[in-house]
Amino acid sequence: MDTGTHVVMGIALGGLATISPTIANDPLLSTSVMAATIIGSQAPDFDTVLKLRNNAVYIRNHRGLTHSIPAVLTWPILITAGITIFNPEVNWPIVLLWSFIAVFLHVFVDIFNAYGTQALRPISNKWIALGVINIFDPFIFVSHLVAILLWTVGFAAGPTMLTLYGILILYYGWRIYEKEQIVKLAREQHPDATHVFVSPTIRWYQWHVVIRTPKVMYVTESFRRKFEYFEQYSFDPIPDTKVINAARKDSNLDAFLSFSPSYRWEIEEKDDITEVRFVDLRYRSKGHYPFVAIVQLDQQLEIISSYTGWVFSEEALQKKLNIILQ
Repeated sequence: MDTGTHVVMGIALGGLATISPTIANDPLLSTSVMAATIIGSQAPDFDTVLKLRNNAVYIRNHRGLTHSIPAVLTWPILITAGITIFNPEVNWPIVLLWSFIAVFLHVFVDIFNAYGTQALRPISNKWIALGVINIFDPFIFVSHLVAILLWTVGFAAGPTMLTLYGILILYYGWRIYEKEQIVKLAREQHPDATHVFVSPTIRWYQWHVVIRTPKVMYVTESFRRKFEYFEQYSFDPIPDTKVINAARKDSNLDAFLSFSPSYRWEIEEKDDITEVRFVDLRYRSKGHYPFVAIVQLDQQLEIISSYTGWVFSEEALQKKLNIILQ
């Protein structure tokens, strides 16, 4: 989820904790638990600092190690240790428990995005991405704000937040059902489909869909369970050629391929430069595919520039490549 949603989730969890009389009747403990849930709701995303290095490092590692099983167990210890430094008298086992709940919930809800996490690492490095909730979901964010507002005007925090999470459980169940229906319809229309990639949008009834068959990839969109087809591309596995193999040595392309399950590729000659381009088909927006990986090679197949990330126009992409060349 986005940072704002994780913040309000942390506040809501701090309010939910007051359903326990032990916490509700101890101002120091309730304040410490609130700090723990807010920090815990943000902690797994501290790897956002990887953006300062480059996109390749960020794409390959974001929601990886910091969302793994060891991290879910380590973050609460670090948070609790930090809080007890300032409040040595606090009931640290309770702070540790709510720190763990906050961190676990952060990782758990991220699984429902199309981006996903490596939540089972080190058992498995597979990305778990259920693709039923958009990165920013207005209903989830606003419902948290409403619950927090009710709390501030006098409603009991514990029961209010308990009601909130009951509603959200039903909401998540409905979103899972809707996605299953989209996949079912796609397979009915394409019985030979080997994969159906579904990504949610900010609108409840609108979904990005890529249907892959043994020979063709269809880029489509579902709105109220009706498909609108935009483009189709032949499904061509990555070939074992000198140009492609040289490009795959690049860290940007390597990061892209580690993340994207649905893409097309093309090779283009530009003067003395060979350009290898991979495009993720899941995020079509206004006729453009913004998530790409580009590798440019010289005549000796040496990498001279590359880029991976989000760009929303060809002009912006070429500017980034020119900057790298300079």
